[in-house]
Amino acid sequence: MDSSYQLDKPLLDEENSSQVNTLECTGDGSVCIRGHPALRKHTGNWKGSTLAIVYSFCSYLAFTSIVKNLVSYLTKVLHETNVAAARDVATWQGTSYLAPLVGAFLADSYLGKYCTILIFCMIFIIGLMMLLLSAAVPLISTGPHSWIIWTDPVSSQNIIFFVGLYMVALGYGAQCPCISSFGADQFDDTDEGERTKKSSFFNWSYFVANAGSLISGTVIVWVQDHKGWIWGFTISALFVSLGFGTFIFGSSMYRFQKPGGSPLARICQVVVAAIRKRDKDLPCDSSVLYEFLGQSSAIEGSRKLEHTTGLKFFDRAAIVTPSDCESDGLLNTWKICTVTQVEELKILIRMFPVWATMILFAAVLDNMFSTFVEQGMVLEKHIGSFEIPAASFQSIDVIAVLILVPVYERVLVPVFRKFTGRANGITPLQRMGIGLFFSMLSMVSAALVESNRLRIAQDEGLVHSKVAVPMSILWQGPQYFLIGVGEVFSNIGLTEFFYEESPDAMRSLCLAFSLANVSAGNYLSSFIVSLVPVFTAREGSPGWIPDNLNEGHLDRFYWMMAGLCFLNMLAFVFCAMRYKCKKTS
Repeated sequence: MDSSYQLDKPLLDEENSSQVNTLECTGDGSVCIRGHPALRKHTGNWKGSTLAIVYSFCSYLAFTSIVKNLVSYLTKVLHETNVAAARDVATWQGTSYLAPLVGAFLADSYLGKYCTILIFCMIFIIGLMMLLLSAAVPLISTGPHSWIIWTDPVSSQNIIFFVGLYMVALGYGAQCPCISSFGADQFDDTDEGERTKKSSFFNWSYFVANAGSLISGTVIVWVQDHKGWIWGFTISALFVSLGFGTFIFGSSMYRFQKPGGSPLARICQVVVAAIRKRDKDLPCDSSVLYEFLGQSSAIEGSRKLEHTTGLKFFDRAAIVTPSDCESDGLLNTWKICTVTQVEELKILIRMFPVWATMILFAAVLDNMFSTFVEQGMVLEKHIGSFEIPAASFQSIDVIAVLILVPVYERVLVPVFRKFTGRANGITPLQRMGIGLFFSMLSMVSAALVESNRLRIAQDEGLVHSKVAVPMSILWQGPQYFLIGVGEVFSNIGLTEFFYEESPDAMRSLCLAFSLANVSAGNYLSSFIVSLVPVFTAREGSPGWIPDNLNEGHLDRFYWMMAGLCFLNMLAFVFCAMRYKCKKTS
């Protein structure tokens, strides 16, 4: 962003203003791939967002095919312990959902969402190819091409696998908020009909992504366990390549939002300007605070934001003083900021408590990929002659999502609408609160199942044997279903909340923060799992989560998580009730 800007700026260039019919073009400033104002009829809407959904389906299928069975690969192929595998899974997933901050910053500041997606998708594909190579190392080390392995096969396999794994984390994570925001950008905020469709976009995008997750959790996990990891990684790479090609194919029908410059620079400018004017008195009338003239905002690709009360210290950045001018008609943006720029910072500060109270939900969700799988591995997995892989049982969570998203869209929203009068039924914050309640119930269900499993292990004399107990894995069904219900409410609500409440020029970055919430949750889960043996494995006791779960007390771990969920839910309600929504001009 330039260090200064003019007091007046035309809304459109004279050449464009004489040629563009505003009734035929979008009103949110979006452009077509040639840089001209986007036409409503020929760009965007469902035809543009559908291709984004298809790519999201393919990429999420590949990503979850790794997530769902990663703990099995680490324990069975790389021979890690249960605690080490659970910690590595949580750490890797945390990195996957921290990478969005990188991609979102580049997209909102310089590259735009489209170019950012293209770049990091290529990194994603290269990472998958390295995973494929790592799975082939045992074959290569005994074949005619053994010269490729520069150390012993075990070390080579570990190095190649973890490098590829974290390339997947970077590639998938960095493009994830961009594809969600890019798909939502296909609907014009200034058009009432298209704005209503945007909420449906988030629902159906999550639905289709989970359809991919269902395929990965059943078909691809089965292929990994029975046909080999080489075939599993090959299928994942092919799906991402297919989705990538489909996404590029629709380039001519997309709507593009111009990057608005570095959001970090704008935030720093507000802080610096407010500190410089900390001794200035705020005017009683907020209308005298500085704002860009005309209908457009000083920030490229952003609408103006109305002044809100609260966090008054930062309002000082918009106080106009004679020293703010560098020359005639120019203002130094490190000395004075617009109200819109100040409100951007206020929005981020107000969203932070809501973001923080959703971290534990992500930590609970992480158990589905670690402790839930480890619990399933010591349950009876046979139904007749068919054996259910423990990781595949996560598909119940996905099935719950696939069932409940249409039910929510077609049944619950109309019912809620009758009581609330809102077009979308309930607010994203209310939706997130309901999801937190169901996540707590999921932990309670898991604790009850584990208590019963341990009782059976004791009755059958299997406590000191590292074997599955005669209790069906189907008992895990309720805990997976309840956490799926929590996802439908909390995850979709969180995405919609961050997109709707974020400033126009910071939507990718704010969606990245919603994904960074998942990252923080995974790191929190890794931290909690690492602390459990420290505080519970004493005086000969193996602790709550030993390698032999029959000797442990995983049920106490789940009860502890349920208690934390309850306290966190109370904190969320408090923050949600105090939250002030943004106001656009």
